Amino acid sequence: MSHRRPPPPSETPGIGGERGLAPGVVSHCGSKMVAPGDGGRFLVVFDFDETLVNESSDDAVVRTAPGQVLPDWLKASYREGQYNEQMQRVMAYLAQQGVAESAIRTEIQRIPETPGLSALLDFLQAHAEDFECVVMSDANSYFIETWLQHAGARPLFSEIFTNPAHFDPSGRLVLMPHHAHSCPYCPDNMCKRRILSDFLERRGQAGGRYQRVFYVGDGANDVCPCLVLGDADVAFTRRGFPMHRILTHKQQQQQQQQQEPPQAEGGVRASIQPWSSGQEIVEYLQKIVQER
Repeated sequence: MSHRRPPPPSETPGIGGERGLAPGVVSHCGSKMVAPGDGGRFLVVFDFDETLVNESSDDAVVRTAPGQVLPDWLKASYREGQYNEQMQRVMAYLAQQGVAESAIRTEIQRIPETPGLSALLDFLQAHAEDFECVVMSDANSYFIETWLQHAGARPLFSEIFTNPAHFDPSGRLVLMPHHAHSCPYCPDNMCKRRILSDFLERRGQAGGRYQRVFYVGDGANDVCPCLVLGDADVAFTRRGFPMHRILTHKQQQQQQQQQEPPQAEGGVRASIQPWSSGQEIVEYLQKIVQER
């Protein structure tokens, strides 16, 4: 995710202790699905940018700007940890330049999927009784809903956790932060660790727990949620991307220090499975289903 907040110098995000339900907007799907978190299913969590789609949707929308570039003054206005605010300025600029909703929608729909994604989504749809799928992304609800609807994949996802977005009467796409949090390692507007922890807690309170959790991502902000995964869970890390480098580095540090992950603050307990194509994830999940 080319514009996302970089990891701290140590590249070792930690875990906070917040457990309250996040107040952010969550998008739900009304499609027919098996009761989520019924104790016998698996949870698959997807990032969006450079995980479901093969580039950053925020980069894609820039192609609607005059000359397909942003002015230098706008690019220079970014402040670390405040990318949501930066994109609010970008969307205001596009509206001032007369960029219509239809142009933005078309550009988002054109974003290519990651290699092998269709095979992965087809597999998950065919085994909907075994898997519940959700999206956790620092993009925004308009971009994600637009792309998933166009791809015909929206019914697969029971919930989408992201930054809410809507077009105002002037034609500007208004972005809002998902929630406030105190995690020092995540962007100001979103901590995916808190979102995932809250979601799992909510499912548990409803009387259902997942057998295992599979997290599919690529970026530095996908590290924090993976640090709450358990020994049986899996972090699918995209090869050549920050998530893979950071989690692998943390895991190697633990092994060198002979730390036991449950006792090591911010330790990696989940297994790390790198991927370049969704087909690799399909092959892994096929074995899980066959071994049930």
